[in-house]
Amino acid sequence: MGERKCWRRRPGQAVVAVQLRLVTEGFRYQKWGGEQQCKANDWVVDNGGEVYTVDADSFARTYTALGQGRYEKTGKVWAEQALGSGRVDTKEGRTAYKAGDWLVSNEADGSDAYAVDAETFEKQYEPDA
Repeated sequence: MGERKCWRRRPGQAVVAVQLRLVTEGFRYQKWGGEQQCKANDWVVDNGGEVYTVDADSFARTYTALGQGRYEKTGKVWAEQALGSGRVDTKEGRTAYKAGDWLVSNEADGSDAYAVDAETFEKQYEPDA
């Protein structure tokens, strides 16, 4: 892997999100080359047409409400560029990645991880100065 550094989401990139506040066992869906699972109180996020779920605790730590279902990711992330292909375990399931994609985590120790393709990562994130 490449060197892990601290990044932040570029400002002005709001997402639309709704919390799954229902008595439910959640649901499963296919995305990012694997089966994903959400649970009660997780969030369903629409990030510019890319729809996915985010763990409730992770969402609470990393997103800030802008109003009326709009949120901005304000938590810092730690990321390194993948040198090869593989899979990363996420809170929702497993995500496939290829060389050049970014392995991102919401925690400095590498936990609460996910993968982002290189083009998307470069549009959405900037180094934390």
